[in-house]
Amino acid sequence: MSEEKKDPWLNYLALTTVILAVCATLSTFKGGGYSTRSVISQAQASDQWAYYQAKGVKLNLYQVQRDNLVLQHDALPADSKAATAYASRIADYDAKVKQYSEEKDNIQASARALEAQRDDAQRHGKPFGLAVIFLQVAILVSSIAGLFKRKALWLTALPIGLIGVLYFLDGFFVLF
Repeated sequence: MSEEKKDPWLNYLALTTVILAVCATLSTFKGGGYSTRSVISQAQASDQWAYYQAKGVKLNLYQVQRDNLVLQHDALPADSKAATAYASRIADYDAKVKQYSEEKDNIQASARALEAQRDDAQRHGKPFGLAVIFLQVAILVSSIAGLFKRKALWLTALPIGLIGVLYFLDGFFVLF
Protein backbone atom coordinates (compact mmCIF):
# COMPACT_ATOMS: atom_id res chain seq x y z
CA MET A 1 0.00 0.00 0.00
CA SER A 2 1.35 3.32 -0.93
CA GLU A 3 0.87 6.32 1.27
CA GLU A 4 -0.44 9.53 -0.10
CA LYS A 5 2.27 12.16 -0.34
CA LYS A 6 1.87 14.74 2.44
CA ASP A 7 2.46 18.36 1.58
CA PRO A 8 4.93 19.98 4.00
CA TRP A 9 2.71 23.04 4.51
CA LEU A 10 0.13 20.78 6.18
CA ASN A 11 2.50 20.41 9.16
CA TYR A 12 2.59 24.20 9.50
CA LEU A 13 -1.18 24.31 9.14
CA ALA A 14 -1.53 21.83 12.01
CA LEU A 15 0.92 23.78 14.17
CA THR A 16 -0.77 27.13 13.56
CA THR A 17 -4.19 25.61 14.18
CA VAL A 18 -3.01 24.26 17.54
CA ILE A 19 -1.53 27.63 18.48
CA LEU A 20 -4.77 29.39 17.49
CA ALA A 21 -6.80 26.86 19.48
CA VAL A 22 -4.66 27.38 22.59
CA CYS A 23 -5.01 31.16 22.27
CA ALA A 24 -8.78 30.79 21.78
CA THR A 25 -9.05 28.61 24.87
CA LEU A 26 -7.03 31.02 26.98
CA SER A 27 -9.03 33.97 25.63
CA THR A 28 -12.26 32.26 26.61
CA PHE A 29 -10.91 31.52 30.08
CA LYS A 30 -9.50 35.03 30.68
CA GLY A 31 -12.53 36.75 29.14
CA GLY A 32 -14.84 34.75 31.39
CA GLY A 33 -12.78 35.66 34.43
CA TYR A 34 -12.91 39.36 33.61
CA SER A 35 -16.62 39.12 32.90
CA THR A 36 -17.21 37.53 36.31
CA ARG A 37 -15.05 40.16 37.99
CA SER A 38 -17.03 42.89 36.22
CA VAL A 39 -20.39 41.50 37.37
CA ILE A 40 -19.22 40.99 40.95
CA SER A 41 -17.70 44.48 41.15
CA GLN A 42 -20.91 45.99 39.77
CA ALA A 43 -23.01 44.12 42.35
CA GLN A 44 -20.71 45.23 45.16
CA ALA A 45 -20.76 48.83 43.92
CA SER A 46 -24.56 48.74 43.82
CA ASP A 47 -24.60 47.44 47.39
CA GLN A 48 -22.29 50.27 48.46
CA TRP A 49 -24.50 52.88 46.78
CA ALA A 50 -27.56 51.44 48.55
CA TYR A 51 -25.63 51.63 51.84
CA TYR A 52 -24.65 55.22 50.96
CA GLN A 53 -28.32 56.11 50.45
CA ALA A 54 -29.28 54.50 53.76
CA LYS A 55 -26.63 56.55 55.55
CA GLY A 56 -27.93 59.63 53.73
CA VAL A 57 -31.46 59.00 54.97
CA LYS A 58 -30.22 58.58 58.55
CA LEU A 59 -28.09 61.70 58.21
CA ASN A 60 -31.10 63.65 57.00
CA LEU A 61 -33.23 62.40 59.90
CA TYR A 62 -30.59 63.49 62.41
CA GLN A 63 -30.29 66.88 60.72
CA VAL A 64 -34.05 67.44 60.80
CA GLN A 65 -34.25 66.35 64.44
CA ARG A 66 -31.30 68.58 65.32
CA ASP A 67 -32.91 71.57 63.58
CA ASN A 68 -36.12 70.88 65.52
CA LEU A 69 -34.22 70.81 68.79
CA VAL A 70 -32.43 74.07 67.92
CA LEU A 71 -35.79 75.78 67.32
CA GLN A 72 -37.14 74.49 70.61
CA HIS A 73 -33.92 75.39 72.42
CA ASP A 74 -34.06 78.96 71.13
CA ALA A 75 -37.59 79.34 72.52
CA LEU A 76 -36.45 78.44 76.06
CA PRO A 77 -34.95 80.79 78.62
CA ALA A 78 -31.15 80.58 78.39
CA ASP A 79 -30.59 79.73 82.06
CA SER A 80 -33.13 76.90 82.38
CA LYS A 81 -32.26 73.25 82.97
CA ALA A 82 -34.27 72.32 79.88
CA ALA A 83 -32.08 74.62 77.74
CA THR A 84 -28.98 72.82 79.05
CA ALA A 85 -30.56 69.42 78.25
CA TYR A 86 -31.49 70.64 74.79
CA ALA A 87 -27.95 71.92 74.19
CA SER A 88 -26.55 68.55 75.22
CA ARG A 89 -28.95 66.74 72.91
CA ILE A 90 -28.08 69.12 70.05
CA ALA A 91 -24.40 68.34 70.58
CA ASP A 92 -25.20 64.61 70.38
CA TYR A 93 -27.05 65.14 67.11
CA ASP A 94 -24.17 67.26 65.78
CA ALA A 95 -21.83 64.34 66.50
CA LYS A 96 -24.17 61.90 64.74
CA VAL A 97 -24.46 64.21 61.72
CA LYS A 98 -20.67 64.44 61.52
CA GLN A 99 -20.30 60.65 61.91
CA TYR A 100 -22.82 59.87 59.17
CA SER A 101 -21.24 62.47 56.86
CA GLU A 102 -17.83 60.85 57.25
CA GLU A 103 -19.28 57.36 56.78
CA LYS A 104 -21.03 58.50 53.60
CA ASP A 105 -17.74 59.84 52.24
CA ASN A 106 -15.99 56.53 52.97
CA ILE A 107 -18.81 54.51 51.42
CA GLN A 108 -18.79 56.73 48.33
CA ALA A 109 -15.04 56.22 47.91
CA SER A 110 -15.49 52.47 48.25
CA ALA A 111 -18.30 52.43 45.65
CA ARG A 112 -16.22 54.46 43.20
CA ALA A 113 -13.26 52.09 43.68
CA LEU A 114 -15.51 49.12 42.91
CA GLU A 115 -16.81 50.89 39.81
CA ALA A 116 -13.21 51.45 38.71
CA GLN A 117 -12.54 47.71 39.16
CA ARG A 118 -15.63 46.96 37.07
CA ASP A 119 -14.50 49.34 34.32
CA ASP A 120 -11.01 47.84 34.31
CA ALA A 121 -12.43 44.32 34.03
CA GLN A 122 -14.63 45.41 31.12
CA ARG A 123 -11.65 47.01 29.36
CA HIS A 124 -9.73 43.72 29.63
CA GLY A 125 -12.67 41.45 28.85
CA LYS A 126 -13.70 43.05 25.56
CA PRO A 127 -10.45 42.27 23.66
CA PHE A 128 -10.57 38.67 24.87
CA GLY A 129 -14.10 38.34 23.49
CA LEU A 130 -13.03 39.74 20.12
CA ALA A 131 -9.98 37.46 20.14
CA VAL A 132 -12.19 34.39 20.53
CA ILE A 133 -14.26 35.42 17.50
CA PHE A 134 -11.27 35.94 15.21
CA LEU A 135 -9.43 32.88 16.49
CA GLN A 136 -12.47 30.62 16.01
CA VAL A 137 -12.95 31.87 12.45
CA ALA A 138 -9.25 31.31 11.71
CA ILE A 139 -9.45 27.78 13.17
CA LEU A 140 -12.52 27.05 11.05
CA VAL A 141 -10.87 28.29 7.84
CA SER A 142 -7.67 26.38 8.68
CA SER A 143 -9.68 23.21 9.25
CA ILE A 144 -11.40 23.59 5.91
CA ALA A 145 -8.02 24.25 4.25
CA GLY A 146 -6.63 21.05 5.76
CA LEU A 147 -9.70 19.05 4.83
CA PHE A 148 -9.61 20.13 1.19
CA LYS A 149 -5.82 20.58 1.10
CA ARG A 150 -6.08 24.14 -0.14
CA LYS A 151 -3.04 26.16 0.84
CA ALA A 152 -4.70 29.41 -0.30
CA LEU A 153 -7.43 28.94 2.32
CA TRP A 154 -4.84 28.40 5.02
CA LEU A 155 -3.01 31.57 3.92
CA THR A 156 -6.36 33.38 4.25
CA ALA A 157 -6.77 32.04 7.79
CA LEU A 158 -3.36 33.30 8.92
CA PRO A 159 -4.15 37.05 8.93
CA ILE A 160 -7.50 36.37 10.61
CA GLY A 161 -5.69 34.36 13.26
CA LEU A 162 -3.08 37.10 13.62
CA ILE A 163 -5.83 39.62 14.35
CA GLY A 164 -7.17 37.20 16.97
CA VAL A 165 -3.74 36.84 18.54
CA LEU A 166 -3.34 40.64 18.62
CA TYR A 167 -6.67 40.98 20.42
CA PHE A 168 -5.62 38.17 22.75
CA LEU A 169 -2.44 40.07 23.68
CA ASP A 170 -4.41 43.31 23.94
CA GLY A 171 -6.61 41.66 26.56
CA PHE A 172 -3.60 41.53 28.86
CA PHE A 173 -2.13 44.94 28.10
CA VAL A 174 -5.11 47.00 26.78
CA LEU A 175 -3.00 48.80 24.23
CA PHE A 176 -5.75 49.83 21.82
